[in-house]
Amino acid sequence: MDHRTVDSKYNIVTDTFVTPGNLPDSEPYLARLHVQKEKFGFPIEAVALDSGYFTGHICKHLCEENIYMVMGYRRFGNQKKSLPKRKFKYVKDLDAFVCPMGVKLSYSTTDREGYRHYKAPKEQCQNCPLQNECTTSKQKQREITQHIWEEYKEVARANKRTAIGKKLYKARSYTIERSFADAKELHGFRYARMRGVKSVQEQAYLTAACQNMKKIALHLAQ
Repeated sequence: MDHRTVDSKYNIVTDTFVTPGNLPDSEPYLARLHVQKEKFGFPIEAVALDSGYFTGHICKHLCEENIYMVMGYRRFGNQKKSLPKRKFKYVKDLDAFVCPMGVKLSYSTTDREGYRHYKAPKEQCQNCPLQNECTTSKQKQREITQHIWEEYKEVARANKRTAIGKKLYKARSYTIERSFADAKELHGFRYARMRGVKSVQEQAYLTAACQNMKKIALHLAQ
């Protein structure tokens, strides 16, 4: 996996970092962001990322650094339940969710991954007219999970719906996505020429250098 960073003005590759293919996209991101600050002294004002980086940890970190973040997020289809989470209202004062029928889902526990679990009383779910739509056949009790840093993820969602957020996210198609496309189509970057992370990192550096020289020559000529 090649994790690239490009600037939004000239589409110059400012960082390329190769990791094993089984490492999530979000794992090395914050470290690569700090490289931009330490190596170039860039005053980073905004970032545009795809859904692979939409995690509570990254959202929290970017909020704390006052960086305007725009991220894609996945909408997972739920085949087992036709009553989605968005139909439930979170009441902050009670730290609980309220279902469409007015039943309170109280806090139960927090797992190791940082998700808070909220459960409805089992006896009320069993007598609910929406039981078949809301619960599974095995467990006749509705449960909702929410990450402890969900508020930071909501900031990212809200930013994406703004005019500037839409403009920033759209810029990905002709900046970072274009950079990867050019590398694969014009510079043989679709396949690794050698084995091992270190060898592929060398290929990534050479490919990015070639792309940058062409970009710089083009901008200087203009």
